[in-house]
Amino acid sequence: MRFGWDLHEDGKNVRDGAIVNPGERLSWPRTIGFGGQHVVAMFGATFLVPLLTGFPPTTTLFFSGAGTLLFLLITRNRLPSYLGSSFAFIAPIGAAMGGGGMGAALFGIMVTGALLALVGVIVMVTGTRWIEVLMPPVVTGAIVALIGLNLASAATNNVVGGDPAKPDNGAVLVAAITLATVLVVAVAFRGLIARLSILVGVVVGYIAALIAGQIDTSAFKEAAWFGLPDFSTPDVTWSVVPMFLPVVLVLIAENVGHVRSVAHLAGDDTINRETGRALFADGLATTIAGGFGGSATTTYGENIGVMTATRVFSTAAYWVAGVVAILLSLSPKFGALLNTIPAGVLGGITVALYGLIGLIGIRIWLDNRVDFADPVNQFTAAAALVIGIGNLTLTFGDLTFTGIALGTIAAVVIFHGMSALARLRQ
Repeated sequence: MRFGWDLHEDGKNVRDGAIVNPGERLSWPRTIGFGGQHVVAMFGATFLVPLLTGFPPTTTLFFSGAGTLLFLLITRNRLPSYLGSSFAFIAPIGAAMGGGGMGAALFGIMVTGALLALVGVIVMVTGTRWIEVLMPPVVTGAIVALIGLNLASAATNNVVGGDPAKPDNGAVLVAAITLATVLVVAVAFRGLIARLSILVGVVVGYIAALIAGQIDTSAFKEAAWFGLPDFSTPDVTWSVVPMFLPVVLVLIAENVGHVRSVAHLAGDDTINRETGRALFADGLATTIAGGFGGSATTTYGENIGVMTATRVFSTAAYWVAGVVAILLSLSPKFGALLNTIPAGVLGGITVALYGLIGLIGIRIWLDNRVDFADPVNQFTAAAALVIGIGNLTLTFGDLTFTGIALGTIAAVVIFHGMSALARLRQ
């Protein structure tokens, strides 16, 4: 592994058509600036996860930054990536928190991370072909889509202020302002600002809620400027594990897709050789976060967008981003400020965000030209989506299988079962 970087040309400019490779960097002031952009790009999504799940924001931010540095080390400083909070965990964490508290949720995160790390080791030995066979695009798309759409009720509950039976008109108005801001910024601006539409929406919605008197700032005023994040430990609760297992498949798909995207954009196919290490690194980072009170991590597409726009793929910028995230996490006042964000703001954001997660699954189908004239693909997607969106839940002894788990199982079993029958028919 190289701990240093070659200076890209004069370190000041990037010629048209040229890119700054992962092993290169610009001057340090410019590199720090690009690292700051990566912090901004990941921040809107990363801090939302703890707010939606009830986890401490500063703890999540700490393990996000630390996980990024660990990822860079394990991938031998060759794979530019930021590890932000994973939205795939929101539903299982919510279910686990309701039944066993934060300790149970952390145990589910740890088990998921350990399994992902194990998959990474297997991929380092065997390659990725078996993943493609187990999870073809129709299966992967169905799993990603049902995870986003399963959260629809949570989003609408936030919009009405928490209780659908007694909607809060003030919260609904703030949610509408927040959502409208996201939509306007996404289409009215270009470049980095457009990519930060979620973050801008939160700021505008927060100001609207502040004017409407919906925010209590007393905890923010009392919080210290500097201090360690709130660390927690997991409770061994095997009953929550089935809720988390499907997320392993999503993280595999996200990481494999991330590596391939970076390799393609950087014009360096050798980056694909880091796939196993990427899976292992993300799994280890998630395991450590779950062991001490942080949210699970995943590679972030938002930061790929920044690299695409800037043509700077230097891993040096990600080292800067990881360090900055850790420094931000050491301010309890910053965490207290995030905790003052009201339900209406979160509702406006999550209506768009959860829907977008669902659409990512549909995009997987489109990008891979999944043939829905084929009954195998039709029933794989149809059954998985209805089970996931309807949140079918079954309990066997101490184990509870939620809609996401059952929908994932249905997607894999139906696809391979029907495919086997089709082959026998021939």
